[in-house]
Amino acid sequence: MFKGNTNISGIFSVVLASVFWGTTGTAASFAPDISPLAIGASAMGGGGLLLLISARNKLIKDVATLIKQYQLLLCGGAAVAIYPLAFYTSMRLSGVAIGTLISIATAPFFTVLLERLISKKSISLNWVISFIIGATGIVLLTVGKQATTHSSDTTFLHLIGIGLGLIAALTYATYSWAARGMIERGVSSQSAMASMFGLAATLLLPSLWMTGDNLFADAKHTAVVVYMATIPMFLGYLLFGHALKQLEASTATLITLLEPAVATLFAIFLVGERFTLVGWYGLMFILVCMLLQVVPFRALRLRKNPAVDSY
Repeated sequence: MFKGNTNISGIFSVVLASVFWGTTGTAASFAPDISPLAIGASAMGGGGLLLLISARNKLIKDVATLIKQYQLLLCGGAAVAIYPLAFYTSMRLSGVAIGTLISIATAPFFTVLLERLISKKSISLNWVISFIIGATGIVLLTVGKQATTHSSDTTFLHLIGIGLGLIAALTYATYSWAARGMIERGVSSQSAMASMFGLAATLLLPSLWMTGDNLFADAKHTAVVVYMATIPMFLGYLLFGHALKQLEASTATLITLLEPAVATLFAIFLVGERFTLVGWYGLMFILVCMLLQVVPFRALRLRKNPAVDSY
């Protein structure tokens, strides 16, 4: 997964994108009158249009290659369309911090499964160690959320939110893997992200006709919609696409474990969610996970299993 040469530019791009993405849950909480479906559709759909506009010249140049990779494109576009609907509904049902933690924490695991089972790529021991430490940090962050009393109905909705978070994680892993696959086959990073998000926009934006009540009800709601589309989605995925030119999708999604840490800090200081000392230990574990991705470990590499790779 790492080839002994840590690319600082790619890592920095993912870190900055993760900081942007970590603000989305808190931003959405400032517009409670907008449904989570409309938040997701407007953010990803609007961001997709901006990505299409910014990459129009690259798309014209790469159109023939994109057509050859139509299976990855369709798979990635569908995943992008599903992701925000699952993600923002998960946060609405299970809380900003918990929804973000579940959605992002399991994405690296799903990504490495796709890379190993479909792309037949090897797994570095460095990645495994980092994932274990990072996942432990996510668990501690989750446990650190001070418990509140739930009725049976609320608990049921909370569990539905967790399930939707897992769906969001799988779709996030899928479009990250698809983008990396297209880039490896000669598509520019801008074209890969713009084509997937543009395709998703054609599915997401029409849904606002039914779900988009209160999107522009006042200045606050409008500011949330504009911010979500331009900063986390447009700029965030420009950075993420740049990172995928240099990093495997599983490495990039592993680094985005920083996003729940950022979301947690915003949830604590701006939304008012409360965390215990255990949660702060979780934050430290995630920072260690990030450090392991910056330091190259040439010797820590698990070889491919010839029996598996021969298929």
